[in-house]
Amino acid sequence: MLEFLAYDFMQRALGAGLVIAVIAPMIGLFLVVRRYSYLADTLAHVSLVGVALGLIARINPIISALGVAIVAAWGIERLRSSRRLFGESVLAIFLSGSLAIALLLMGANQRFNQNLFSYLFGSITTVTQWDVWLIVGLGIVALIGVLFLYKELFLVSLNEDLAAAEGLRVPALNLFMIMLAAVTIAVAMRIVGVLLIGALMVIPVTAAMQFKSSFKVTLVISVLFSIIAMVAGLLISFYLDLPTGATVVVLALLELILSGLINQTKK
Repeated sequence: MLEFLAYDFMQRALGAGLVIAVIAPMIGLFLVVRRYSYLADTLAHVSLVGVALGLIARINPIISALGVAIVAAWGIERLRSSRRLFGESVLAIFLSGSLAIALLLMGANQRFNQNLFSYLFGSITTVTQWDVWLIVGLGIVALIGVLFLYKELFLVSLNEDLAAAEGLRVPALNLFMIMLAAVTIAVAMRIVGVLLIGALMVIPVTAAMQFKSSFKVTLVISVLFSIIAMVAGLLISFYLDLPTGATVVVLALLELILSGLINQTKK
């Protein structure tokens, strides 16, 4: 039953996957509460440009994707806070624009398309030991950031006006939150893929919200759902030779459906 642990790539995938399973819903909860779920998909598409640039420049695509996503996160927040454009319009512009740029880069450098495919949908067999250390390092940074500023991020997510009245630096906290989302996406794309990471950040959170518990309890439940979906998804994709990211997200969807059914029967 545990023969999968005999494979080095599965050990690396499980290590990286557990880090991702913890931080993805943790950051996702703050985004969902403030109705900013679309941001995850936007930054995921932006990071695809970074992946393409990394492959062209022959540097680690996780690093290049992180750099591009952080710059885009800063630009998104600046435009949103300036109120020159609606928040939804800013996200739509960055999403469609970055996807177009990524497609152009892919078309001009077709020899990288096979490697790019693993970043689009995730691949457990291509995760290197360097990727694992990088993912763990970035994951720790994101986790420390959330724990250190938990109360501030919670208040800003709940009500920006109230947070400002309490003397909090709302623009800086908003930017920090978006930066954490960028880090999470860069971390997760190796396993889940850039096209599906947004779902992993949102679906376990939505499933946990079905229980209508406190913010902290919802956070714990969403992380548990994410871990279950990640570990089970890795195992199922390994034994049945299925795409890893898609398997993880489908299991998360099943958790959402089951949570809804359970809470429906309680009424």
